[in-house]
Amino acid sequence: MPKTPDQFLAWLDDQGIPSHTTHHDAVATVAESQALRGTIAGLHAKNLFLKDKKSGLWLVVAEEERPIDLKALRKHIGAGNLSFAKPDVLMAHLGVTPGSVTPFAVINDTQNAVQVVLDQALSSAETVNFHPLTNTATTTLRGADLLRVLNLLAHTPLIVDLDVMVADPT
Repeated sequence: MPKTPDQFLAWLDDQGIPSHTTHHDAVATVAESQALRGTIAGLHAKNLFLKDKKSGLWLVVAEEERPIDLKALRKHIGAGNLSFAKPDVLMAHLGVTPGSVTPFAVINDTQNAVQVVLDQALSSAETVNFHPLTNTATTTLRGADLLRVLNLLAHTPLIVDLDVMVADPT
């Protein structure tokens, strides 16, 4: 069974990782989140759960306004052609539904099948915000603590400077 939001938040507390969670109406897209979340300080993210033709699974976590060129990204990270994974694959590996994708969901990836790709802007941010396994809340923590969470969950991210990644014309 996948972890619940309450179990994840309790795990954060058990690890001594300070966080604050704000509850709100369900949001499924970045645009909905921007309209409904209020004034939650810090960087917010978009999260793309992708698969490649080599059967690799990738969770790309980027600042919410960052354009992502999947062709350039795949070359940079050494993946095959990237496409969005189906909802059943998302549930099977991360235990969340579309609209609730978050780097925190790797708590459910006990087989370490998913490689996290993290936008450098988030790893170096003072504060960052993500859904705590549900899209009816936003959890705020320090960028350095996001790295700590991922490392504790055996999902050391591949940190990528998406700001300098440009589309490859080939």
